[in-house]
Amino acid sequence: MDIALGIEALMPAAQYFGSTTANTKEAFDNLDWQDERAKPTWKQVQDAYAALPEEIKNPELAKAQAKATAEAKLAALGLTTDDLRALGL
Repeated sequence: MDIALGIEALMPAAQYFGSTTANTKEAFDNLDWQDERAKPTWKQVQDAYAALPEEIKNPELAKAQAKATAEAKLAALGLTTDDLRALGL
């Protein structure tokens, strides 16, 4: 889980200091909450993160999947990526 994404989904532009790279409850508990809104609970952040679409949680995977889908569609039409490059696309 990505703490920063979960917080952003739940409370856009929330203000806090501290590391969210560990993505653990301990890291969340140690955030210095600066926002005027009450700090959400760990469970609320987890739930907000879980509700996010996969393309937000993992944009690299979403991009790779979109590329594979596009290449499959091209192949079904008998085209290749080189054909598209030849057209300047």
